[in-house]
Amino acid sequence: MQLGNLWMAIIASLLACISVAQAGDRIIHDGEFEFLRQQHGERWDTEDKEIDKMLEAIRAKQGGNRPNILYILIDDVSFGQMGNRTLNYVTGIRTPSINKFAEEGLSLMRMYTEPSCTPTRAAMLTGRHPVRTGLKEVKVALVGEGLPATEVTIAEVLSAAGYRTSHVGKWHQGDIEQSYPHNQGFDYAAFPLHQQVQLSLMTDDAADSFRLIGYADKTQSNAFAIDTKFKPSGLVTGVEAKKGGTAHEIDLKPGEKWTQKHYIRMNERYQRQTIDQLRELSKGDKPFFLQYWPLWPLNFVNDQERNVSHNGGHFAEKLQRLDGMLGEVLDEVDKLGIAENTLIVLMADNGLMHFYPSYTSGLNELIYRGGKTDHLEGGVRVDAFVRWPGVIEAGSAAGDIVHVSDLYTTFARLGQATENVPTDRVIDGIDQTALLLKGEHHGRRDYVYIYENEILRSVVKQEFKMHVPRPGLPGAGAPVFNLYRDPREEEPFVGLPLWSGASFQDMIKRHMVMIAKYPHATLGKGKPYEGIDNLRPESKETVATFMSWQPSN
Repeated sequence: MQLGNLWMAIIASLLACISVAQAGDRIIHDGEFEFLRQQHGERWDTEDKEIDKMLEAIRAKQGGNRPNILYILIDDVSFGQMGNRTLNYVTGIRTPSINKFAEEGLSLMRMYTEPSCTPTRAAMLTGRHPVRTGLKEVKVALVGEGLPATEVTIAEVLSAAGYRTSHVGKWHQGDIEQSYPHNQGFDYAAFPLHQQVQLSLMTDDAADSFRLIGYADKTQSNAFAIDTKFKPSGLVTGVEAKKGGTAHEIDLKPGEKWTQKHYIRMNERYQRQTIDQLRELSKGDKPFFLQYWPLWPLNFVNDQERNVSHNGGHFAEKLQRLDGMLGEVLDEVDKLGIAENTLIVLMADNGLMHFYPSYTSGLNELIYRGGKTDHLEGGVRVDAFVRWPGVIEAGSAAGDIVHVSDLYTTFARLGQATENVPTDRVIDGIDQTALLLKGEHHGRRDYVYIYENEILRSVVKQEFKMHVPRPGLPGAGAPVFNLYRDPREEEPFVGLPLWSGASFQDMIKRHMVMIAKYPHATLGKGKPYEGIDNLRPESKETVATFMSWQPSN
């Protein structure tokens, strides 16, 4: 059989296998999950019947009510930086509130995310690898792009099932109207249009702190500056909005310049708004889904009058302060008397921003090598903790592999909203309810595909990880690591790819078959800042500048 015919036969066989698997499962999953389902589907189906009974009993105990869901996502914190008293002493950063929270629930010890913040958030919101949705990279300043309206977010899934939904804090899913959270399923949203680069780094205060020499006019002569619009200006910072309405900018008046003080006030306001939302959402008889995505600890200005941590780095200081703020949020859940019927997930979105050295930021790699934007474990392995009193065993831990997209299908099942998950596209997120309710060894994935932007860079299977070989190099020649023996991915052993290379290549083929069958979606496009009813003159000018070079059609 010729190679081309062999490849077609493989594709046909895989598609047949996938079609059979989907006959009993209305959600379309990636090829690797369907491959696992062929092996374990019967056992999983039996277990799911048991899980359904457990969920029914949990709801009955709560008067028939479905659980509230609070999802806290922290920006750019490497594995081990929070939730662990021992490592707190190593780093000089105390996180007692997060440590206590970790002890009260389940620690997911192999939580994988995407390498940077926009992709991770998109994966959680849609249950899909970001390469499928177009949000495969961090978006900075004006881009006229964002999460497309065609994607179905977890907020839309839960909202259709009767949940009240709110988002507070960082969003980072684009600057076009269709991408705003109140247009993606959230009843209420308070969020910045951009991220910490604009909000904390691109300021005169940062220039004074020698973080960004050259951005502020006072740090350069501008003698040969022909293009006066090279440096972004007039950016919209924070907005608030409700579903079905327009957004309204707050914080800045026309002509007012954004400063580090504004950034501090923004973080403090999101903290207050989160607590306000908890109080409001806990009223009535409807369950709620609340996202709190803090901007801190990213902070590029050493603005504190006195250090609160032993570490003293400008990121470290804000992590310790954030820990206290999160403690207030968690205490509020207890004060409101809703803790026993509220599932809380607290985690980081990716590894540290290692472009800023640890001797100034105060954060470091600790266990895994790499950080933000890396396919290495240090970029995509994060701390993740789940609490649900009386349901999830306190002080437990699980070494099962979990991907951030799994929260999508898991939240949907817990909210009795699985029927609202779209069935016309691949959903990468795997329902991990069994892992939450029954504990370690009940996870339903042993693999992860890791992309950097649109490039597949690594594949994880069990304790093994292949760095995808360059085109033309066979799997047997690619570096493969045992993550237990070599967690920093520094010493590939020749014996590993010799037996695993072909199996990894089969995994990639199964993945590519589904991409061919369900092509990637188109990234949302549009005019920046539409849907904001009080754009300042300087914001209108910066939009006009952006649009001046766009194609006319």
